[in-house]
Amino acid sequence: MITLVNYGLGNIQAFANIYNRLNIPVFIANTHDELARADKIILPGVGAFDWAMTKLNESGMRGCLDDIVIVRRRPVLGVCVGMQMMARRSEEGLLEGLGWIDAEVRKFDEAGFTQKTYLPHMGWNDAQPKRTECLFRGLDTDARFYFLHSYYFLPGSVETVLAETDYNGPFVSAVNLGNVFGTQFHPEKSHQWGIQLLKNFAEL
Repeated sequence: MITLVNYGLGNIQAFANIYNRLNIPVFIANTHDELARADKIILPGVGAFDWAMTKLNESGMRGCLDDIVIVRRRPVLGVCVGMQMMARRSEEGLLEGLGWIDAEVRKFDEAGFTQKTYLPHMGWNDAQPKRTECLFRGLDTDARFYFLHSYYFLPGSVETVLAETDYNGPFVSAVNLGNVFGTQFHPEKSHQWGIQLLKNFAEL
């Protein structure tokens, strides 16, 4: 069963609607006890890094989430800020991240842009997978995903990079380390390509 972590941020119902249409069992966890039963977890997120970490810390689910991911090693998918929270820190705020991946989150440097671009990076773009046996299974080179962000995920090791996207230069748009997965884009807003990716996660 897919469990959605409802700590007050993210497109919870959009994920639930997709899994319901796919006839894949889905559950929305609002408390520690509900989350403790999870087999696979989706950690959504929107907005600022510190606000998201504060909401998660105040939800009462932070300790349980760490136990499920780090100790029990259940698969987890972080989306947008949910992925950024998996890093150790972010330039966007002062709070520590979850630290599940050795990484930091940085803001795009507009001063270094060599062509006319804007922040936030918003709209449709591709994600070129480095591996296709997990989240990107069955997705062709025409797959497009919806992005909305001004900060990007910078892992300490290239081994964790699952996909890259070009926005005035390449940045990491998906990561994987063991049971931990993340996408900078929003699969729940990415039509058939996002649906396929969420189905792939459910089948891991």
